[in-house]
Parts: sequence; structure tokens; C-alpha cells
Amino acid sequence: MLRSLSIRDFVIVDTLDLDFQSGFTVFTGETGAGKSILIDALALVLGERADAGIVREGATRASISATFSTHAALDAWLDERELGSADDGDGDARTVLLRRTVDAGGRSKAFINGAAATLAQLREVGDQLVDIHGQHAHQLLLRPDAQRLLFDAHAGLTQQAGAVAESWRAWRACVRQREAVEHQSREMQLERERLEWQVGELEKLAPQPGEWEEIQAEYNRLSHAAGLIDGSRAALDALSEADGSVLSALNSIVHRVQQLADVDPALRDVLAALEPAQVQAEEAAHSLMRYVDRLELDPERLDAVNDRMQALHATARKYRLPPEQLADELLARRQQLDDLQSAQDINKVLAREAAAKAAYLTLAQHLSLARKEAAQALSTAVTEAMQGLSMAGGSFVAALNALEEGQSYGLEQVEFLVAGHAGVSARPLARVASGGELARISLAISVITSEASPTPTLIFDEVDTGIGGAVAEVVGRRLQELGRARQVLCVTHLPQVAAQAGHHLLVSKETTGDGSGSVTRSRIRALDAAGRVVETARMLGGATVTATTLQHAEEMLAQGARATGGKEGRRSRRSAG
Repeated sequence: MLRSLSIRDFVIVDTLDLDFQSGFTVFTGETGAGKSILIDALALVLGERADAGIVREGATRASISATFSTHAALDAWLDERELGSADDGDGDARTVLLRRTVDAGGRSKAFINGAAATLAQLREVGDQLVDIHGQHAHQLLLRPDAQRLLFDAHAGLTQQAGAVAESWRAWRACVRQREAVEHQSREMQLERERLEWQVGELEKLAPQPGEWEEIQAEYNRLSHAAGLIDGSRAALDALSEADGSVLSALNSIVHRVQQLADVDPALRDVLAALEPAQVQAEEAAHSLMRYVDRLELDPERLDAVNDRMQALHATARKYRLPPEQLADELLARRQQLDDLQSAQDINKVLAREAAAKAAYLTLAQHLSLARKEAAQALSTAVTEAMQGLSMAGGSFVAALNALEEGQSYGLEQVEFLVAGHAGVSARPLARVASGGELARISLAISVITSEASPTPTLIFDEVDTGIGGAVAEVVGRRLQELGRARQVLCVTHLPQVAAQAGHHLLVSKETTGDGSGSVTRSRIRALDAAGRVVETARMLGGATVTATTLQHAEEMLAQGARATGGKEGRRSRRSAG
């Protein structure tokens, strides 16, 4: 539930700090005093969009903070994002602090428990904490899409409807692909032929990974074969085969030092240095001998390697890429051809489309079954609520009209039908309901859907517009009943509704200064029992409060208090007397 709300420099509010109670609380006050501004401020801290116009004139920044009690699901959400809720001090309750600032330039910042957050995150938190029913809800109910969204939300089918919409989009993508194949077959055929020719040319060349580097090395070796043979043979002669070769001289030196070391052991270190050189020289001579035996002049192989290099180079230049990338290019063109052939294969395209449609229909049919069950329950509940709202004998139907072809929202359109009294057929809401009836039906739907919602805080912003008298009293009782299980905040102009509340906050507007220098501020204060009597009397009789309206207000408050246990009514009468 909402624990506290702090507002700074928001519209006509300069400074406001409010603590809230559980149960049913009403906001009242003169028109234009700023009752709905409080709801707007709360909506802002819950992630609504904002602009610089909400900053109080003369201020540099508007700031709104709200503290809520959390619940297990929200705690898990916060912990997962390392935005953990705070201990309330008693070791059990946890709270979450939401804060939003908007500067005079329109730049906005959001915070959750002091950590920077996105508007999307604020909205996710808000969806788990507060459900706001605006004063124009009855106007939205005239729109088919609004009826469907409200219905699915009430039935807990929003996620299931989202899955249907995603499946529908996948199906429609397959439909568009099939249409593209049918309407663009000529262009695709030309592209396929071009790719087939390119792949054929590259496959004939058959470039291999790493081939360019290998063939370059072989060409260098073959083109310098004569020089390599002559140079290697000369080195072999000098090293081991000619008279006075290096190896012969080295062998003679080693033999001589061995004899000397036998006489003087001090020469053994010299011998130890010479012997590895002798071994290495012998190994070098053997390697040169094997190299010379293997190396031969091969003009035909040189020509073949040269031709291969020219072919690779010419093809690479044609495709405007380095020769070493030809093998990769062949693989890429093969894949493009496979993709194009697959896309152009109408049978495969039709199969994918059929599979996507079947998947959509399966999800949509499950959604239809769930909607059918929910429609019956909602129709019954709203019809029962209408009986207490001066629409005795009236009925409400959440109709599910089948569509010829499935849409993103399913196989049926949700339509709200109403019969204002007994003996008439239910007809679309927009065609049969008067302004007053529409307001009452909207309120009935709002209350019924809120009863099914798990949201801990419910806000009704002048949803009782267009009703009065005994109907208003029934509305107040329904809101009072909701307040027994959850926190209910209601902006109202009806004394019959205000009298049913457990807590009453008065919003007023004060103007200081005069002329062009005057400043208007919105103020709010909690009313005690006596204050409630006076405010209820004002709501009953207007600006002039008489003894009669005071007495009527006392009686109205007493009736409301009896519904909540009677204590408030007794306090009201004692304080007013």
C-alpha cells in the first residue's frame, strides 16, 4: 500500500508531505483546488511521461517521492535487479521508495530505492502496486480496443493475449514472404541464375583454404630452382666434400685437441665446445645432401603453378577481393543460393505459412476458451452490480464476437453490451447508454475488475461523475467494501461517497499577494470528525453551510460509520455538537 507521498514544486503545489492509512480514503475540495493533481503526481512517480509544464512556475525542478509497502513478488523483482526493498524498521515489513524529478527543461530522472532507474522499471513497479481508474474511464469504454484490453486484464489473460499477438505476427511474416515469392518470382529467378553462374565458376576454379599461400611458396621455390641447386651444391662441397672442407678441418682439430687433452685435462673444456660443432656440421651436411638430391629443375610444374596463380588472381580481381578469400567467397555464394532457392521454393514457403498459422490458431483457440469462461463471470458480476446502481432489471453482457479471420488479439472481438432495464435486448454500450448510465456502468465495471485484481492500492479519480443520490451511496459502500481488503483512494465530489470513507483529506487552494504578484498554492490536510461534518455539509449545500445541511451531514457520516463499526459516527456527532 501507499505509505507516504512527498511533492515539491509540482504544478501549483510547492511543498506537500502526506502519510496514508489503509482502508478507504477520500480527497475532496472545491473545483480547481488540485484534487486530481495529487493523482497526476502519483502517476508521474509510477512512470507516466512528463514535460516541463508540470514544474511550478518560478521553480527549477519538480520532485515527487512515494513510499510503498511491498509484497513477496515485488521483493523478488527488486532483488533480481539489485534494487532491494528497505526494511521498515520492525524487522518484517519492507518498503520501496520511488522518486521522480523533472527539471524546467523537461529532463526527467527516476530512482528506485535511491538507485537510478528507467521509466520502464518505474512502470513495472507501479503495475504491481497501484491500479488507477481515471475520471474519463467511461469514455474509454466506448472504444472496442479499450473494452478488450480491460476484459483481458480483468481475466488475467494479458500475457496469454500477448503470446497470441506474437504468434500472429510470425504467421503474417510467413504470409508476406509467400506473397513476395509469388509477386517477385521474376526478379528472384534472375538473381538465382546469377548466383548459379557465379557458384559454377568458383566451383570450377575450386579454390582451397590456404591454397594461395602454399602455391606462392611453391612458385618461389620452382622459379629459383637452378640457383638453389647451384648454391646448395657449393655449400655442400665447402662443408664436407671438397678437399680442405670445413668438416674435414673440424674433424682434424677435434682429433688434435683430444690428444692434447689427454696430456693436459685443462683442454677438456675446449674439446666439449668443439664436439657439438662437429656434430652440427655433420647434420648440416646430411641435410644439404638430402635437399640437393630432392631438388630438381621442373619447368612443367613451374608452368602449371604459374597458370594456377594467374587463374586465382584473375578470378579474385573479378570479384574484387584478395585471392586468399576465394574459398570463403565460394562458401558464401553457395549459402546465398541455398537461401534464395529455399525462399523461392513455394512448397516450403507454403509449409512454413501453414505451420505458423496452425501455431497461432492453437494459441488463439486456448485464449478463446479462457475468454468464454471469463465473459460469463464478468457479465454476471457487473449485472449484479448494476442492480444496486438504480438500473434494476438491467443487464450487462461481455460478448465475444467471432471474426472471419484471426487478428493479433485473437479469434473474437470483445464487445460490452448493456440493457438499461428489463424487457429490452442488450445493445452496444455506445448506442444505448446515456451519460449517467454510462458513468454507472463504468463504475460498476471498475469496481468489479478491481475486486479481481491483486493490486494492493486502488485509485478512483472522479469515476463517480454523472451519478448522485442513492446511487452514490451504493457506490460509496462498494468502495468501502473494497477498502476492507485493500487500500482505496478516491477523488470525489459526492458527499454520499465521502461519508463512507474511513479517512478524509481536504484539498484547498490558497492565493497570496494581489494583482500580478499573486501566487496560488494547493494545500491538503486530514480532517477530524468535526471537519468532516463541515466539509460534507459544504458538499451537500454549496458555499453556504446551514444547520440543516450540518445535521444532514452528521446523519450521513453516522450511517457510513456504522458500516465500518460505528466509532467514527459517534465521534462525528460529539465533535459537531
